Amino acid sequence: MSDPDYLDRLVDDDTLAAYLTAEFGPAERFAVERHAEGHSNETLFVAWGDRELVVRRPPPGETADTAHDVLREHRVVDALGDTAVPVPETLRACDDHAVLGSDFYLMERADGDVLREAEPERFANPAARERIGTELVDTLAAIHAVDYEAVGLGEFGRPAGYTARQVERWTAQLDWAFETTTAVRDVPDLVAVGEWLADNVPDEHPETLVHGDFKLDNVMYGPGMPPSVVAVFDWELSTLGDPLADLGWLLLFWYDEGDPDPAMPELMSTFTSREGYPTRAALIDRYEATTGREFAHERFYRALAAYKMAALGEMFLARYLNDDSDDPLYPEMRTQVPALAARALAYVEGETDRL
Repeated sequence: MSDPDYLDRLVDDDTLAAYLTAEFGPAERFAVERHAEGHSNETLFVAWGDRELVVRRPPPGETADTAHDVLREHRVVDALGDTAVPVPETLRACDDHAVLGSDFYLMERADGDVLREAEPERFANPAARERIGTELVDTLAAIHAVDYEAVGLGEFGRPAGYTARQVERWTAQLDWAFETTTAVRDVPDLVAVGEWLADNVPDEHPETLVHGDFKLDNVMYGPGMPPSVVAVFDWELSTLGDPLADLGWLLLFWYDEGDPDPAMPELMSTFTSREGYPTRAALIDRYEATTGREFAHERFYRALAAYKMAALGEMFLARYLNDDSDDPLYPEMRTQVPALAARALAYVEGETDRL
């Protein structure tokens, strides 16, 4: 499946142009580009006259239940517009499938850098690197400090029992994916990790707004100095729940010196081991000091993060096998998910302290 063919499944240029004309007036400049870095919901960059817009929509084809609800994502981003949490400005939400064949929403395109494989040159010094880490943790703390009732998100989720439901949810997502992926191989280590998690869910947990996918490459740092987070992206998994699950997820994607090579190298960068970047332990200390909240049950939360990532990877593989994505990363999950599962099993069994 070629890129142009896949883009045609995501957007009909004439229909989208007609929608934008109706909403914003006519424009002489119109262009659509697919953002290739995302691996779940689709992001389209749209030039409309002198405006730079972003469309968020689910991938085409069959998807697991609740995993790609972009209107829910729009709801939380829109609600956070007047809070201390930096988010892009939302513009429209649309549930008319005659436009793109799915729900979608529009927002303004933010300006800055997303750090995926390295930092930009202006950040390539120890002081800036330390600030990148502290800004990241402080932004997560700001999300967890939101008065979700006050911003209209009081019914956004059921925070009680969130952590146990996360284990159940990702087990269910795995079951959905396994219906397809067992045709090419099984992942018994991942099943074992899920069983360990189900047996070790903390009895109680804090209750806050949670992002669900908070990590370094889901935030944007502004174009100036010092490093400052100007936007948080990819809110599709946000809800009310356990903030420590967010912290465990952030740590999965933060590489320390001495860590083994990442199990999913395309998704897990290693540049945060460079001089100046805080260690995972320092990030935990910063979070605890900022929020007054202890990162209890660290092994559970970090294992939950690995289980969730493995489940997402298995869903990626299922989409690839169903011919519902042209993402070159997806077929790599055939070997990378078992690799992460084996490492997670060793971690929960106490054979290693590094994931």
